[in-house]
Amino acid sequence: MAGASETDAKLVESETTETDAVAGVAVGLSAVLFALAVTALFERVSLTGSLFGVGTVTLLGGLLTALGVAVIAFGAGSRLGYVETDPDPSAGLVAGFGAAVPWVLIGGSVASQTLGLGTGVGVVAGVAVGAVAFALTVLPREDVGSTLPLGALLVLTGLVFLTGVIDPAWAWELDWEQQAAITAEFLIPAATLFAALYGGWASAKAYGGFGARGRHMGAYVLVYLNALSIVAFLCILVAYVVVQGVPGLLTGVDVGLGTGPETTILGVSVALPVSVPFVMNGVALLNDFQGVLPAIVGTFWLVIGAVLLAVPLGVGAAVFLTEYAERGRFTQVVEVATNGLWSTPSIVFGLFGFAFLIPRFGNGKSLLSGMITLGFMLLPLVVITSREAMLSVPDEYRDASAALGVSKWQTIRSVVLPAALPGVVTGVILGVGRIAGETAPILLTMAGGTFLPGSQTVDVIGGFQFTATPPFVANPALLEATSALPYQLFALITAGVGLGSNVGDPDAFRWATALILLMVVLSFYAIGIATRYYFRRRLKHT
Repeated sequence: MAGASETDAKLVESETTETDAVAGVAVGLSAVLFALAVTALFERVSLTGSLFGVGTVTLLGGLLTALGVAVIAFGAGSRLGYVETDPDPSAGLVAGFGAAVPWVLIGGSVASQTLGLGTGVGVVAGVAVGAVAFALTVLPREDVGSTLPLGALLVLTGLVFLTGVIDPAWAWELDWEQQAAITAEFLIPAATLFAALYGGWASAKAYGGFGARGRHMGAYVLVYLNALSIVAFLCILVAYVVVQGVPGLLTGVDVGLGTGPETTILGVSVALPVSVPFVMNGVALLNDFQGVLPAIVGTFWLVIGAVLLAVPLGVGAAVFLTEYAERGRFTQVVEVATNGLWSTPSIVFGLFGFAFLIPRFGNGKSLLSGMITLGFMLLPLVVITSREAMLSVPDEYRDASAALGVSKWQTIRSVVLPAALPGVVTGVILGVGRIAGETAPILLTMAGGTFLPGSQTVDVIGGFQFTATPPFVANPALLEATSALPYQLFALITAGVGLGSNVGDPDAFRWATALILLMVVLSFYAIGIATRYYFRRRLKHT
């Protein structure tokens, strides 16, 4: 008997190991489908082409069908006792609602469009089909409820692709006043993406043996796939802008001694060995090659001015709210107000600058108005993140400093602020990423003409003048209207300006401007990340 028990145990262990391997392959298959769907959605994979000698849509359909059959097999094997698992009595309401949503869409679409029964009947049919899917998920044991409805969804989607019911030429003309349609170029990748998410979740639950461990495994897969999609979207977006923008950026580039513009180094005028007209010229009707130098300089000064205004005020307000003000109704009101200001649309800040700042700065658009407006936009986030960073500093730090006889302000300056600096820098990075790409506030408060002669740039540092009368310091450059990259991009899109003086490629110019804007924003991010890393290292070594 003992030998028989050992044999049975080895058999169950062998079967479980093989099942785990198959479930792991299914999870990997769902990841592959997810990646293919993302690349197809961004048209990096052609639906009319082929992959590995198989048509793209046929391949997607086959993989979805195989994944669906595997998911159903996992649930059936667990329910019939072929696989040792630990399922709960029910998959739960969350799983039920998650499984019901796609079936509502499928049932409603088939009834209203395929069968032509009308919108009303389609709604009723969708709700009925979704209710059945909900019941089949919630009422049976977890292993069946987590696999049968979702496996059937995957198989149905795969068969629709395999049989050509939905092919690359398919389109659903919507019966709206404006002409619109849902095409296969969007539907096939989107359906594959969501089916892959469902399949990966169900396969991961089977891999974990259902129960608590299975739910954790399923949640991990969903989180990983969503993280993968975020990274993929970012990489594809950046790569697309780079590919589209590099030709325009390199237009007119010349390398060689004396080819670049002259500049002064240590009092000596020298010519740069490289000429990149796109980043060294302005936009003028008589230019051989157009450029965005004034907009680049304007964007840098705009962001620097906003940061210089918002960071001291925001950090100071956070210090007061965290270290001096009593936590009560006042701090709650300030917290609600700052959250509301950060959520306020940028056009509202632009209108504020247009109505309040411009009349006080000579009734004209100016760089100073834009700086202050964007500074007000950045201020709420600096207050929020700085306050949270200071609240996260343990009270033991403050108590230890007070026990040594250090004053409250010295404790804040030497203990609290250094510990909170990484969080403060993070908030500034996020805020700069937003304000550097804003267009509406710049359009209303700062933007000058698009066609600036030559390489005319705003000279903020050289514009300072000392006077004998208040305010004793003046800077006419701050009161001049200038351009910035977001507004430049908007203006050139509407103007249709090309790369040459008479002819050119407007699309190349626009994409090159977008590439420069992206590079400027990423450069601010890089500076912020390096600063945060520096303060974190200092904090660890203190």
